[in-house]
Amino acid sequence: MTRFFRSAFVIARRDFSATVLSKAFIFFLLAPLFPLLFGGVFSSISARVASQNHRPVVAVIGDKADYDALAAAREQVARAVGDEDLVVLVGYRPEADLASQQKHLLASPSPPIRAVLSGGLAHPQLAGALANDGGIIGQLQLIISNARAGAAAREPEFPIHENAPPSSGALNSQRTDTAQIAQTILFILTLMLSTMVLSQLIEEKSNKVIEVIAAAIPIDAMFVGKLFAMLSASILALLVWMGCGALLIQFVKHGGVATLPIPAVGWPLFLALSVIYFGMNYLLFGAAFLMIGAQASTAREVQTMSLPATFAQVLLFGFAAGSVGNPDSLGGIAAAVFPLSSPMAMIARAAEDPRLWPHLAGIAWQAIWIAVILRFGAQLFRKTVLKSGPRQPWWKFGRA
Repeated sequence: MTRFFRSAFVIARRDFSATVLSKAFIFFLLAPLFPLLFGGVFSSISARVASQNHRPVVAVIGDKADYDALAAAREQVARAVGDEDLVVLVGYRPEADLASQQKHLLASPSPPIRAVLSGGLAHPQLAGALANDGGIIGQLQLIISNARAGAAAREPEFPIHENAPPSSGALNSQRTDTAQIAQTILFILTLMLSTMVLSQLIEEKSNKVIEVIAAAIPIDAMFVGKLFAMLSASILALLVWMGCGALLIQFVKHGGVATLPIPAVGWPLFLALSVIYFGMNYLLFGAAFLMIGAQASTAREVQTMSLPATFAQVLLFGFAAGSVGNPDSLGGIAAAVFPLSSPMAMIARAAEDPRLWPHLAGIAWQAIWIAVILRFGAQLFRKTVLKSGPRQPWWKFGRA
């Protein structure tokens, strides 16, 4: 047993030094910037396109006084419910032939008009294909009602006490957002980092270096050493990213890190649990990818065999995401008990639930399953890692 741990430590130190002390590690630390950059750019483009395409435009035919009253009523509603999905009003002066004007406006491509409102505030009439869109009709009814009320619909003014203690509803909403963000980051980092061991393993198998190492140390120790070496490098990168993120928030956001919503367990314990659950999640999926790499001989085989594992990670993320907002529900407890989704479910619980005993039980439960998976993975790794030659046809397997 002493030889096993000593050999695993040697492999871990070798792979960790080769990864961290290389020039490529700097580019590895910059890797999360590219998904964040592309995600921010494409999300802004998608939001702008969605805002332009999904906000219905209603043409208002009438005099200036009626249109100004409707526009003021719309602004009042927009301040209350938001401007994202509210109808947009565009004013037009009435023409002699009202029917022809309505037909022309409904056929106008720019802006794409959904309906035409005419008749003024006294006798409003709506023209357009709105039989299956009651939302626009309801919005227009509310806007017209406020416009008719005029000065009586003026918003009341009352003092707002900013120094009041935070309400439970506000805390619950903030903690839910923190849980979703932490769970998503944990999933993305594990998905991105757990495949690092594959490229290194395939390179060593192609160069026959792994056969030289296998002649000196146990194969099981090589499996455990490689896995923990990449885990150590990933945790180091995670700490660097956390520090850089805190500095960025401190310089960009007014008030800095102190303005961030505090998780239920507090920031120090939450960050510690984040590192622990990331390690647990990485060991669970990293062992799976390392077993895949042991059975593959080429990079093409690795891509083909790792695709189902990647899809499984996405499904498990969706399963764990169901626990956000209600960790004590049946689905939340099931996600916390199932070993492959437990780290992602428990990091969300840390943001929403101040109790600590579930995390002690969850870490112990995950450690048991990690030991089982590592033992099974090491045995499978030992049987398949050196079989890098041409494979035998399946119909000759019985003769072999």
